[in-house]
Amino acid sequence: MTLCPDGRSGACTRQARARLAPGFLQPMLAAKALTALGLLAVGLSAAPVAQAATHSVALVSLDDDARYQSRRLERRYPGHPAGRLLPAAQLGASDAEVGLRAAGHSIKVIEATASSAADLGKVLQQLKTDRVAYWVLDLPEAQFAQAVQAAGSSALLFNASAGADALRGSQCAAMLFHSYPSQAMFSDALAQYLAARSWRNALVLQGPEAADQLQGQAWQRAAKRYGIKTVDTKAFKLSGDPRERDLSNTRLLTNDRNHDVVAVMDADGEFARTLPYATQQPRPVVGANGLVALAWHTQWERNGGPQVNRRFARLAQRPMVGQDWAAWVAVKSIAALVSDHSKAALPEQARLLRSGQVFVDGAKGPRLSYRAWDGQLRQPLFLSHVDGVAGTAPLDGVLHPIEVMDTLGVDEKESPCKAKP
Repeated sequence: MTLCPDGRSGACTRQARARLAPGFLQPMLAAKALTALGLLAVGLSAAPVAQAATHSVALVSLDDDARYQSRRLERRYPGHPAGRLLPAAQLGASDAEVGLRAAGHSIKVIEATASSAADLGKVLQQLKTDRVAYWVLDLPEAQFAQAVQAAGSSALLFNASAGADALRGSQCAAMLFHSYPSQAMFSDALAQYLAARSWRNALVLQGPEAADQLQGQAWQRAAKRYGIKTVDTKAFKLSGDPRERDLSNTRLLTNDRNHDVVAVMDADGEFARTLPYATQQPRPVVGANGLVALAWHTQWERNGGPQVNRRFARLAQRPMVGQDWAAWVAVKSIAALVSDHSKAALPEQARLLRSGQVFVDGAKGPRLSYRAWDGQLRQPLFLSHVDGVAGTAPLDGVLHPIEVMDTLGVDEKESPCKAKP
């Protein structure tokens, strides 16, 4: 008795037995497999191999930049660079690779390092000769005018490390964008934090250097904006002259009682480091030390921040700081631009960036875009101490008629920048 295919007992037909025989199935399966492979091979051979369009991004810097002196890097003052920005730019290109490849593009980061400011012109001219259309600038403020003039309309420039407000104001340029926050943004973030906690009376310790004075001006603007009263301003000075020792005496400088907080304006950072827990009165310190407004913090634990920090630390062998983040997000901004608008001329790409039609993920929460009036990247800032993030700005309850992130920095009606692409 033979069991038929339909489960009935009885003698199967000759055709049914033939269909069940292995010798009958194997040639059919083999023929089908060969046919499928043949069709696949034809399809593969007929498909065109797309050649990715490679876009060069130059990281422009000075070999003798004072910000990267060994002594300064060793001290790691808050808000200062912790190392060169090449690993961050390379990480930006790597993180954007998948999206770029899907759009048929790729990015190559190249170093364009001048030995000194005197040699910078030759480096910039070579970039123009090589038709490098995207420059990430890691330069002191004094060299920006030279870079802007050299680029003209043949390159888009991204400032990754200079916070000077003048670069977004009187010295702004149509093709110049800023992924690094301005000094006004940092000051607004601090003032918002103090106002939210009703720490309304500030004793200001003002440094003597030109950069200290600019910080002081940005602070006074922000304090007025958010209702922080300056009860007194005292000058400090680090000096070996015995006649000036009182100017560096932290207890003497802070012996008044009528303030809630001490705000220190010290671009160098050396005096500010001595101030927390050394004041005469038990008061928090903000500004250049204590509670500091930063573009990035290695302890940021949300929005993909830990993953960004780990990838960067593996690549650079050090923690990511604000300047690194700005270089990383500048390259990601370029990637977002070329993915969707690679055929547009550079002035048109600049216009698109300023129109708010190009967005970038900065691992800070909201998607980020550039302001139309000064080319500044809108972004949240971290109110941070050495071990972590105390809060983010804009703070809850701060309002703006259009975009709350525009409460950080110079708003459109205040901006003196008139440059348009």
